This record gives sequence, structure tokens and C-alpha cells, in this order.
Amino acid sequence: MSTEAFKKHRIKSNPAEALIAATIGFFVGFAAVALFNVTAKNFKDAMGLDPVQVGLLVAMPMLSGSLLRIPFSAWVDTDGGRKPMLTLLTMAIVGLLGLIALIVAYYPDRLNEGLYPLLLLLGFLAGCGIATFSVGISMVAYWFPQHRQGWALGTYAGVGNLAPGIFTFLLPAALAGWGLLGAYVAWTGLLVLGTLIFIVIGFGAPFFQLVKHGVPREEAITIARELGQEIFPAGSVLETLVISARNWRTWVLVALYFTSFGGFLALTAWLPTYWREFHQEPVRTAAYLTAYFSILASLIRVWGGSLSDRIGGEKTAMLAFGSVLLGALVMVVAQSFPLAFLGETIIGLGMGIGNAAVFKMVPFYVPDAVGGASGWVGGLGAFGGFVVPPIMGFFVKELGPARGYPEGFTVYIALGVIALLFVWLLQSTRRFYKAA
Repeated sequence: MSTEAFKKHRIKSNPAEALIAATIGFFVGFAAVALFNVTAKNFKDAMGLDPVQVGLLVAMPMLSGSLLRIPFSAWVDTDGGRKPMLTLLTMAIVGLLGLIALIVAYYPDRLNEGLYPLLLLLGFLAGCGIATFSVGISMVAYWFPQHRQGWALGTYAGVGNLAPGIFTFLLPAALAGWGLLGAYVAWTGLLVLGTLIFIVIGFGAPFFQLVKHGVPREEAITIARELGQEIFPAGSVLETLVISARNWRTWVLVALYFTSFGGFLALTAWLPTYWREFHQEPVRTAAYLTAYFSILASLIRVWGGSLSDRIGGEKTAMLAFGSVLLGALVMVVAQSFPLAFLGETIIGLGMGIGNAAVFKMVPFYVPDAVGGASGWVGGLGAFGGFVVPPIMGFFVKELGPARGYPEGFTVYIALGVIALLFVWLLQSTRRFYKAA
């Protein structure tokens, strides 16, 4: 559709700009993950935290980043994505500013265990930026035709998910050069810059803008179709959540995403500790190994989206979760660096491809409530990032480091098996869904 057609109906932005805006918003919103992963050791040493407390600390951004995805993604079905994205980014900025104030006032000598609840709260706020994921997913899905959604969503999520890897890679050098305070100030500045860029070019799909201009719903749908939009929301925030919740396939996709993306978040939080404590790698090396995992999973997600467009989300997911299972088996038996590195690589490939496959299936199975479904899937699925790290910390606490670190990956063996069974369920019932 020509630029003139967009101007005629006062439509701001276009699919390419919307994809760029959403990707930047998600990318900078992910900053808290890398900060908490790498700097957790600083807080652990200053406050004398045990492994379970450290696991909970690094999981706090995952908690807010997962739970807030549900209402904020559903909000996209009434707004188009602009207000939900800006609200979450603002909350993340507040959280990071609070952490800066805490560091200035108490770190390191006056930072004691009594301040642990406040640290958890600020981590929760900083993690709001992670919740931008589902907002961006829904926003991009409304802008792009269905035959290009696999590529568009894979690109959005793949590039956005590079953030933890890149930040984790850069953070050791930033900590060495600028100190803990300087690193937090720099990351907060990046978040503010990304938010400003989104303000300039981030707008909802044509239907939502037309409705805001006062165009009646049915007329807005007709015009938006002419402009290239193919899917439309069913109703209010509550309605889209209810519609998607009534579709049992939504809950299957939640379970799959719990393993692929929730598992990914959990490992970006846990791997720095795993490499440091179990393999005795230096802090910088542990950060680079975690960055490698994150970047690998993110880049392969782009290819996973294109693969899903070609062979279907279900077949792609079967390949992905088989890889997660294989990688977890390797990690359980890995005592040497090379074998552990191989296991990490296999898991990263599987999770990246799996993430793309899941969201290729969301618009197909729940086309009338994409925002609501994306909220449930992205929110409850990402909750794995909060649940898994404390469980792995429990393994270490109960079994000791020698057994606890490798045997903790049995969690991923179980998740991989369950995910494969759910993918088989979707594949075996797909023809009935299409017939209906």
C-alpha cells in the first residue's frame, strides 16, 4: 500500500517502522536481565545471600516481566500497543533509578540483608521492561499479513532477545571501567533513549488509529483491510482475555512457551552462577558464555520464524523441543567444560527455534484474540524464568555444588518431554481445527 493511502487516512508509521519501534522497545526493556544476572554476585557478597536468595533475586525481573505480560498484551487489543509499551518502559526506568539511588546510598558497606526486600521490589519494577515482549508481539502481528508473520515476529523477538546476550557481554567491561554505579547509569540512559525513539515512531496498526480518529468499527475494519491489515481484535481487554482463555490450544501454547522462553530466561539468569561456581570460570568468562547462549538463541529465532513459515509451527516445535531435551541430557552428565559448552549450545538452539515456532502458531490458533492469547502465552510462559532458577538453587543447596549444578538440569529433561507431548497433541488435532 502506498504512502499516500496512509496519509489520506492520517495513519502514522508503517509495518517496517512499527517493527523497528517495537524491537527497540523490547531490546532496551530487557536491560534489567543482564544487570541482575551479572551484578547478582556484587549483591550476594555485600549482603551475604545464600543460593536460594540469589536465585530469587535474579528471578524478580522475570516475575514482573512475565505476569505483567498478560494484562498489558491484552491492552494492545484495544489500544494497538503504544500506551502499553510506554507504560512498561516508564515503570522499568523508575525501577532502575531506584536501584541507582540504593547503590549511591548504601553500596557496598551499608548494604545489608535488611535491605533485601527493597532490592527485590526494585528488581520487580526494573523487570517491567521485559513485559514489553508480548506487547510488541501483538503490535507487530496486527501490522503484518499472516503469510509474513513468522518472519516479522521471528525478527522482532530474535533481535530483541539479543539484548541480554549483548548486555551480558559488555557488562563486565562496563563494571571494570565505570563501576557498579556507572554501569547502572549507562543502562538506564540506554533505556531512556529507546523509550524516546519509540515515542517518535511507535504506533498501533491502522485499525486502532482509525478508531481513535472516530471512525466507526466496521468502517475502520474495511479501511484497515485496504491498507493491508488482516487480523482484528474481538473486543475489550477482558473480552479478548476470556476468548483466548476458552481456547484450550492457548494453554498448550503456554506450556510450550514455559519451556522455550521461560527456560531461556531462567538460563540467562542461572548460567553465570553455573559457570562461576561449578566450572570455576572467572566472572568475565562466565558472562561471555552466558552472552553466547543468549545471542545464539536469539539469532536462531529469526531463522526459526522463517522455518515455521515454510514447514509449519508444529513441525518446527518438534525439532526445537527435541533439541532442548538432548541438550539437557548432555548438561546432566557434563563434568568437563567442552561437554557443558556443547550442551549449552544444543539447548540454546532448541529454545530459540522453539520460541519462534510457538508465536507462529498463536495467530493461527487464536486469530480473534491475538493480544489476549499473546498475553497468556507470553506472561505465563515466561513465568518459567521466575520458577526455574530457585528450583535449580534448591538442587545445589540440597545436593551440594558437585551434584546440584549438573543434576539441576533434570528440570529441563522433564520440560522437554512434556513439551514434545504437547506438540504431538497440536499436530494430531490440527486437521480438525482447520476443518472447523
